[in-house]
Formats: sequence, C-alpha cells, structure tokens
Amino acid sequence: MVKQIDAIMKPKSIAVIGASTKPKTIGSEIMQRLRDYKFNGNIYPVNPKGGIIEGFQAYTSINEVPGEVDLAVIVVNAKFVLDTIDQCHEKGIKGICIITAGFKETGKEGAELEKQLLEKIRSYGMRCVGPNCLGVLNTDDNIRMDATFAESLPVKGDIGFVSQSGALGGGILNILKDLNLGFAQFVSIGNQADINAETMLEYWENDDEVKQILLYMESIQNPANFRKLASRITKKKPILALKAGRSAAGASAASSHTGSLAGADKAADALLKQSGVIREFSLKNLFSNAKAFSNCPIPQGNRVAIITNSGGPGIMATDAVCESGMQMAKLSDATKDKLRSFLPAAASVKNPVDMIASAPIEHYKQTLETVIADENVDMIAVIYLPFLGLADIDVAEALMEIKAKNPQKPILGVFMTKSEFFTKIANMNVNMPFYMYAEEAAEAMTRLDRQRQWMNRPEGKFPVYDVDRAKAAEVIKKSLSEGRAQLTTLESIDVLNAYGIRACKYGLATNVDEAANVANNIGYPVVMKITSKTISHKTDVGGVIVGIQSEEHLRQEYAALIERLKERNILDGLEGVIVQEMVKGNREMVCGIATDPQYGPMMMFGLGGVFIETMKDVTFRIAPLSDVDAEEMIKSVKAYELLKGARGTTPAQIDQIQETLLRLSQLVTDFPFIDELDINPLLISEKTGEGIAVDGRIKVRMNEAQEKLGSCCDCCSCNG
Repeated sequence: MVKQIDAIMKPKSIAVIGASTKPKTIGSEIMQRLRDYKFNGNIYPVNPKGGIIEGFQAYTSINEVPGEVDLAVIVVNAKFVLDTIDQCHEKGIKGICIITAGFKETGKEGAELEKQLLEKIRSYGMRCVGPNCLGVLNTDDNIRMDATFAESLPVKGDIGFVSQSGALGGGILNILKDLNLGFAQFVSIGNQADINAETMLEYWENDDEVKQILLYMESIQNPANFRKLASRITKKKPILALKAGRSAAGASAASSHTGSLAGADKAADALLKQSGVIREFSLKNLFSNAKAFSNCPIPQGNRVAIITNSGGPGIMATDAVCESGMQMAKLSDATKDKLRSFLPAAASVKNPVDMIASAPIEHYKQTLETVIADENVDMIAVIYLPFLGLADIDVAEALMEIKAKNPQKPILGVFMTKSEFFTKIANMNVNMPFYMYAEEAAEAMTRLDRQRQWMNRPEGKFPVYDVDRAKAAEVIKKSLSEGRAQLTTLESIDVLNAYGIRACKYGLATNVDEAANVANNIGYPVVMKITSKTISHKTDVGGVIVGIQSEEHLRQEYAALIERLKERNILDGLEGVIVQEMVKGNREMVCGIATDPQYGPMMMFGLGGVFIETMKDVTFRIAPLSDVDAEEMIKSVKAYELLKGARGTTPAQIDQIQETLLRLSQLVTDFPFIDELDINPLLISEKTGEGIAVDGRIKVRMNEAQEKLGSCCDCCSCNG
C-alpha cells in the first residue's frame, strides 16, 4: 500500500492532463504551483494543442510523454475522465489525482460515473485521490510538490492534513502561513472514491516527517476500520479532527430513551474518543492547538506553572488551568528561594509567579530558567503585557533562546500585545507557540495533557462472559413469531437474565391470584408493573405501582390498575403484570443501546430515572466496549460522584456496573439486530451498592432479526 501511495505523495514525475495556457483556469494554476514551488522531478503538461505551458513542453496525449510517469493530475471534463484513466493505464501510471468535479456530488448520473471510475481504478491496480478535490502537496525538500490550485504556496511543517472539502482546504492553505504553521503533506480527498482519511492515516503512521495529523471530515466511511487505525496511530502521534455535521439526524424517531438522546454526532464523538482522536469544534481551535503540538513535547504530567508580569492575567490563567482539570504546580522551597534572590520584594514567588510590571527581560529569563528546573513542573505558560517600553519581540526571542536549551518541557507564550507582534512571529522560525489570551494557552495545554493520558492509557481487554445465548435467542424468536419488534418487559428482563445482568427477582402473573402468589414468594415490599405488547412507557398510563406492602394492598392496587387500563381502552394489549422485589435506593442510573445507521450499536450510561431526558447526564461509546471504555463511561458522567458514596450513602459496586455494561456490549455483539435497549432505572441498592436492572425494554430490527435467527412471524407470510 505504501508504495502505491508513494506514487501520489512522493512522485518523481507528474503529468498534468488538462494543463492549460488560459489564465485563471485550474489546469493553468496547477502548472504554476508545480513550477513556482520547484517540484524536484519531471513535469509533463498534456494538452491536445501541445506547445509550451508554463515553460514546459506540452504533449498532445499522455502516451506521447517520453518518460515514466508516477502521478497523473487530471483536470479534464468529467465526461472524458474514464477514457483518460484508460490511457493512464496504457502508460503504466499507478498514481491518480482527479481534480475534476461532476461525479456523485451532482446526483444519480454522476454517482454512476464515479462507480465506473472506481471499477477501472481497482481493475488497473491504481490508487486515486478525488475526484472533485483540491489536489495534493508534499513540502519535503526532496519532493517539493504543490499539485493544488490554492492561492498561496505551502509552508513547510510537520502536519499531515486531510481535508474532505476542497474549497475549505484551499482556505486552510492560504491562512496557515499567518499562523506560523506548516504542512509536511496535504491531501484533499474530495469524494474519496478510493483514498480516504483512513488510507492517509495508515500511510502517515510511520512517516517521521508527519508528526501530527489533522483531519477535516464530513463523514467517516468505515467507522470500525477508522477506530482500529486511529487507536493504534494515536499511541504514536496526535490526531486532531474537526468533524462537521453535528445534527442528531433520525434521533427523534427513536422510541427508547437511549435512542432519543443518541444521534449521528453522538456516535461520531464516541468513536473519536475511543480512538484517541482529539476533537475540535472550529478551525480556530484546530490550528490553535496544532501550534502546541508542533512546538511542544508531550508533557510528563499535568502540573502547570504560570509566569507573569501582571497579577490579573495570572489569575485568569490559573482559573483556566484549574477549570480544565489540570493542576497548578507546587513550586519547591528551593525554587521559591532562588526566585526571591533576584525578584523584587513585591513579587510573588508562589504559583502563579508574578514578577510585577517592572520586570526587565533578565527577570523573564532567570524566572523561566528557575521554574523549568523544578521537578514539580510539567508545563509552563509565560505571560507578557507591554510595560515600561519592554519590547514584546525581544521578550519572545529571549524565551525561545531558553526553550532551545531546555526542550524537555512544553513552554507556551501568552503575549497580550498588538497584532503586529503575531505578524512578526509568523515570519520567524519559532520553537514555542504564542497566544494572545491565557485561555487559548490553557486549552492547548489540556490537549497536550490529553495526548499524554491517551498514550499512557491501557490497551483495554474485551472480556467474554459465560451467558445463555440460546435462551436469549429463544425469547427473541417468540416475539418475532408474533410479529413484534418490541419485546415485552418480561421478555426483555428474560434476555437480560440470560446474559447475567442482575435484575430484580420477579414473576409473571396473568390474574390477581397469581400476582399474590408471586409476591408472597418474593416477600414484601414488591413492585407491580404491567407487561404489554402495545404499551412502551408504562409510567405514562399508571402501569407501575411501587411500595406494595401486603397481599391485601396488592389486590387493591391490581383492581385499580385494571380499571385504569379499561378507562383508557388499552386493556387488550395487557400480557399480565410483573411482580418484582422492591430494591431500596435513591440513585437511579441508565444503561442502554441505540443503533446508528453508520456507526452501529452505541452504548449509553448515565443518570437515569425521571431525570434522563431533562438532565441528559449521559455518555456514549461505540460497541464493542473494552473494560477501559466501560470504566471511562462510568467515571465521565457527573453522577459518578453519587456512585462513589456521597453524603454517607453506600458506595456503588463500580466493578459490577462496569461488568453490566460489558455484558450488554456482548449481548449486542451477539445479536447485532438489537436496535434499541433501555435499562432504566439501573437502581443502585442502598444495602449492597449493586446496580440492579429494575426495568428493561428491547426492540429489534425485525427483518434483520428474522434473517439471522431463521424465524418468521406467524401472523403473516414473509421472506425471513
């Protein structure tokens, strides 16, 4: 695979098919970029008229080109592209970049054309970027290829950038110079008929020139493969992604709590988290934080020291650090003593170190050198405000000189000065990032720390439990045989039990005498709830009665329940009542599964009960879950503080709750046609701290379930 992509990213020769002498055309612009950036190989313009284009001899067809060609950049009309691919094959070209638009982005006919294109690409053993893209570039001094039609020539750097949007990619190339950020390589994947973000992730995984990867994505074609690749690559180098399209498409149609809270963006967000990818929500943040990775090592910890010449910004920076979850470093006594030896008496040698407004450049240098040497410090932010004629660029140069001698720790500059300073910095060879505001620097440090945590994160295991898969299948088959995609409460609990998920002791009763018998065997108090083939949310119809203390009480409540259902004219769907042990506990959590059409099964965990829709204190991950994923899910919600045992309550059995999530993950892996599942509430017992499934709802995709289980409903003729 690497050799094939090398033909595109590291070519020794390029043919521009559709090169043009006409100004302001893509065929002309690409030739100019290749010429002006001084491509280190042969350039062959191809144009039916021949002649000279941008100083290069043009050929009337690709077959006339005298030498071998690694990369063909195609800029002809869409209707000629397939024939052009045939000619490239005859020439022996393996690398293709199709700038031309007019494919699947235009509709049905374009999609068919793209399908034919891909068939040719694959049959000829080629690799292709595009179609409908901006092009590719590589700033390596041995390559120097700019085969794009962006306005600005690229700046050399350490970033591998994939952009799904061509126009946006062009804008990015134009603005990065002002941010003092450069590319190692850039790929505009366009319609990603062949090469996509995953292809480039794998290509850059072991490329030493690419030290960080930035992604602009509108979709992830193969989430499972993306997760596999990104999880591995982020252990070596950071990946920052701007994932566009945050609408929760389709969530409103879901019948479960999990389904209604889920959505396409929740799935994408979960996937990126599980892959170690740092997600950004704006181009500003993407590039702001990329500056830190370009100029800082990964820190050894999250202890931050702040050096400032003004108390106010120092306090704001401290707030930003603490609110982000990092720690303010505790400077050693030796460090504070040394700072006192040269700073004025009015200065503060605690963290943040306030050198006061009169601090000369020598104090900046001495203070930074002293703080760097403190073993309690992992990262440093140096704040400068213009006072007493001290020149900002002089301070920056002094800091960079010290950074060059001490590369082991991240140092970030916060220069609250004129914009001209940042223009000057953009034209300098810097070795540390500079920001205008402390909050930007704090956010960048959190990204550095997040990468550190991910790289130190255990790989995670995917345990397999001893379960009764056959019993679960039998229960689901029964529902299918009756033409029901929605399992009853009793069926749902039976499936949970088959997978070893702790549920309340229970029994089904179809009349009041049976209900009393079950309750007497379980022991009071009990809960009684309806199980119906037609009612999804039992509480909405008064179908859940708690705190039943005796047989007499049960009989009274049963009679009242039947009367309520009659009044609402919904008695016909009643399958019976479930009588359960009543678990005492005020902490109600939720576990669930929802299926995203693209990303597959999503696991949910969070605060449940009546608060689920209003508080929305939930988190999602893509199945299958590792043990580390499950642990992180539990710890990431705010309600985790309740689970730990707040205000004298019995601490929850976190390991047991984690196992519940893992067993649910195994369930949906074994039965991938489960569309939605809710355990709400997962009640935390005040007596034992166990998470106990008090209620359960399971819904399957009927056609898929029938196909997998070989079951057909009795109520109709089907092809399942």
